[in-house]
Amino acid sequence: MSTDFKREVAAYQAKKGRFDIITVPPMQFLMIDGAGDPNTSPIYAASVETLYPVAYTLKFFSKRELGRDYAVMPLEGLWWADDMAAYTVGDKSAWQWRLMIMVPDWIEREHFEAATAQVAAKARSAKTAKVSKTSSSKSGGQATAEASGTAPRLDDLRLETYDEGLSVQTLHVGPFSDEGPVLEEMHERFIPSNGLTMTGEHHEIYLSDIRRAAPEKWRTILRQPVGRAG
Repeated sequence: MSTDFKREVAAYQAKKGRFDIITVPPMQFLMIDGAGDPNTSPIYAASVETLYPVAYTLKFFSKRELGRDYAVMPLEGLWWADDMAAYTVGDKSAWQWRLMIMVPDWIEREHFEAATAQVAAKARSAKTAKVSKTSSSKSGGQATAEASGTAPRLDDLRLETYDEGLSVQTLHVGPFSDEGPVLEEMHERFIPSNGLTMTGEHHEIYLSDIRRAAPEKWRTILRQPVGRAG
């Protein structure tokens, strides 16, 4: 039987129209950092292209070698800026981010290292095949430039435990551009009125596949780590 942690871990369950104060347990994640506008940054796209091959390789390894199957978890992002005004006014070029995918605690570092090595080998094979296919009609330099392979940021990927702790979260349904009023309500009213202060990075969990769902149906958990005021 496949385990779906979205159903088993309360931190992945949120409701639209209400804010919940929860304690997020320590969990293990694939992580990769970057900066810049997620809509236009090549580094952002390369990061996503790196995370998923490793996440699925670990899933298949776990099912095959450990006898423990699970659903690959959704993409998550931590977001911040050196000058937080850049975040609130929407200056996406100044944003910094950490993309993450949760993996079970039974996945060990040796499994992670084996998975990244396997993905790297596949990427090299794909690159070689693409170069061979294009070299007959294009110069070697052009062929190499086009043969980018997969998982381009493997060297920047890491496996770490993230202990988020006390947090406030809600479910947003709709395009990312409509999050502002929800976050304003969370940050400026709900959090202070409950004797809390913001302590960590803004956290988003992307429950929907935005390639397939219409923007008005996108489901995103919005989370803010907090501490007790005073």
